[in-house]
Amino acid sequence: MRHVRPLLVLVLIFAAGYVAGQFSRADLAAQGGGQKVFELRTYYTHPGKLPDLQARFRNHTTKLFEKHGMTNVGYWVPQDEPAHSNTLIYVISHESREQAKKNWAAFGADPVWQKVRTESEANGKIVEKVDSVFMDATDYSAIK
Repeated sequence: MRHVRPLLVLVLIFAAGYVAGQFSRADLAAQGGGQKVFELRTYYTHPGKLPDLQARFRNHTTKLFEKHGMTNVGYWVPQDEPAHSNTLIYVISHESREQAKKNWAAFGADPVWQKVRTESEANGKIVEKVDSVFMDATDYSAIK
């Protein structure tokens, strides 16, 4: 876990730069008055299951996130062990914290997601633990 913390700081810095390049201030204002909320999520997998989780995200989850109003910002795997073998870190954004609740509820209830999850876990559960942090851009951030 100690190796993951510095990586999270780098992920946040990269994500802010990436999002700043993807969304102009006018775009953000048009998408809810600049009240976007970012969500940093860290998934810890059971041993040997990270490739299964990555396949699920690559082939299904990211598309389902978009379908349910979530914007994919970026996805990372730590470079150093032991986190390299069992950790996926990503940032998504929502129009607001309230909308995030609705987005996650709709995602969880989606029959396509339920089928994908069931099929991808045919050989056992993939995810052991999930950490989630909701974040607001600061007033001095390139994105607001």
